[in-house]
Amino acid sequence: MKQLARAAVATTLLACQAHAQDAADGARLFKQRCGACHQIDSTRNGVGPHLQGVIGRTAGTLEGFRYSPAMQGSGINWDAAQLDTYLTNPGGLIKGTRMTQRFAKADERKAIIDFLATH
Repeated sequence: MKQLARAAVATTLLACQAHAQDAADGARLFKQRCGACHQIDSTRNGVGPHLQGVIGRTAGTLEGFRYSPAMQGSGINWDAAQLDTYLTNPGGLIKGTRMTQRFAKADERKAIIDFLATH
């Protein structure tokens, strides 16, 4: 019984370490790949809208940012699955979006999305 408990604790610790590493990777990737256009530590908009609270937000609705008509009319509610699809190929999900940056690697998309979920 004690061995099972130790195994469960070890598994939990490894999962926590992996999550912490994903968050660190996500922060680094966000800064490198997204930070030129999007803010996360500020509600200031840049070339793109700030991304604080993006998970759960309806696309194209952030007050104070001028979205493309395509984004405004998309009706998408941002969740992890929608963001993953969008980051893979923005124009494939929303034809007419202004965003052109693509993320081919699933692990990078996941790390960025996990990072966004913390803000």
